[in-house]
Amino acid sequence: MFVEIDFNSDEAIYIQLRNQIFLAIATSQIKEGDSLPSVRALADDIGVNMHTVNKAYTTLRQDGFLKVDRRRGAVVSVDVDKMQSMDKMRAYLKPLIARGICKGLSREEFKQLIDDLYDEMK
Repeated sequence: MFVEIDFNSDEAIYIQLRNQIFLAIATSQIKEGDSLPSVRALADDIGVNMHTVNKAYTTLRQDGFLKVDRRRGAVVSVDVDKMQSMDKMRAYLKPLIARGICKGLSREEFKQLIDDLYDEMK
């Protein structure tokens, strides 16, 4: 699994890692049932502390994107509860929309941005 971390970013490393795994799932680079590298292996590969990778995996598990299998480790398992997912996305999007409004982003510009990003994933 290819992961690119920006160590100069203001965004926490575990958030960057979590977001890249989201992106890999959305673009089918990682599929349902695929095993992710062990916490130790991924931490060594990208040069971060094991606790950082563990925190990213924990948030993914809490959000319903990973299951922990004693034999296979962290396994991609996309939560099928659409309403729960919509509620979580709403919580993530609210501050982003507010930020856009503060910067003068129109409804149409925001919709176009969402459409463009969605098309990139599919």
